[in-house]
Amino acid sequence: MALASSIFSILLLSSLIATSANDYGHGSKKDTVKPGYHPKSDVPDPKPGFEYDPKPNVDQPKLTAPEPNHGYDSIGIEGLVLCRSGYNYIPVKGALVRIACMAVDQNGYETTPFSCLTGAADANGYYFKTLPAFADFRVAECKAYLESSPLETCKIPTDVNDGISGALLSSYHILSSKRIKLYSMRTLFYTSETTPTPAGGY
Repeated sequence: MALASSIFSILLLSSLIATSANDYGHGSKKDTVKPGYHPKSDVPDPKPGFEYDPKPNVDQPKLTAPEPNHGYDSIGIEGLVLCRSGYNYIPVKGALVRIACMAVDQNGYETTPFSCLTGAADANGYYFKTLPAFADFRVAECKAYLESSPLETCKIPTDVNDGISGALLSSYHILSSKRIKLYSMRTLFYTSETTPTPAGGY
C-alpha cells in the first residue's frame, strides 16, 4: 500500500514538471489576431447629415501694370533772349516767350493745343518755364515764340533761330536730382533795326 502511494506521487510530480516546461519554455509566444478584428481609427466618423461644402468661387484681384517710369515729373524750357543792335548783343530783361504745345491722349489722338508764357527774363536775358507731366495725355511737340520785349529801343522780333516761326523744342537732358526733362533752346533775338522795305513796296 505504501509502495503504490509512492509511485502515484512520483507520477503526479512528473506530470507537473512537464506542464511547467511547456508553459515557460524558451520559445517565443506568437501573437494571434482574432478573425474579423480591425484596429480602431483615431479619425472620428462624420456625423449624420454632414456634407462637405464646395470650395467658393473667389474673384481674383485684377493686376494693373505700372506706368513706365520716364525718370521725370515735369518738363522744363530754358533759353536766352538778346537784343542785337549792329555788332552789339544786349540781354533783354523782362522779355516774354510763348510756349505752344500739341499733345495726344492715351489713345494717340491729338488734343486741343495749349500755350503759356514763360516768366520774365532776368537781367541776363535768361528765361525758364516748367510744364507738368500730365497723366491723361503726353506732350507731343512744343515750339517757342518771341512774345514781347519791354525795351522801346529794341522790340522788333527776328526769325533768327525761328523766333517768329516757332523754335522747335528738340534738344534736352534729364535732371535726375530735380526729376525734370529740360529743353535748352537756341538764343532768340530782338532788334532795333527795321527791315528795309523792298523797292516798289509790298
